[in-house]
Amino acid sequence: MKSIEGNFDNHDVDKLLRRHFVELRSVSPAGSTHVLDIEGLKHNSIKFWSMWKNEELIGCGALKFLNKDHGEFKSIRVADKFRKHGNGFKIINKLIQKAKKLNIKKISVETGAGKFFKPARELFILSGFKLCKPFAHYKEDINSVYMSMLIKK
Repeated sequence: MKSIEGNFDNHDVDKLLRRHFVELRSVSPAGSTHVLDIEGLKHNSIKFWSMWKNEELIGCGALKFLNKDHGEFKSIRVADKFRKHGNGFKIINKLIQKAKKLNIKKISVETGAGKFFKPARELFILSGFKLCKPFAHYKEDINSVYMSMLIKK
């Protein structure tokens, strides 16, 4: 799996992110939607990668720096064609490797608590994340689940 940093101008990346934003906003109550739009993903505290198999977009993901040692995964998405084949796990592992290279020691993630988000929660647990309290700017919210993991060198 090849990764490309940035690449927001790519039509396939733009289309995948826009679908991601629309879908997440449609299944999350107002006030509990924490998805970033493309401009938000371009912030200098965030690194974004698209993942490719040959010329086909498999998915994407981002790492937001909360501080020099702590990062948050954002906008992890697998393209529909590549779902149910272990690609979500591969993307998360690729992002963990990127975080290691950037000297991140702890990664956290916020995802939804509803049925729609169950596969994401299971994928994060399979990847080594554990439930945790809200981190950074997040607050207790019945619509959110918070997870984190320590990165081993």
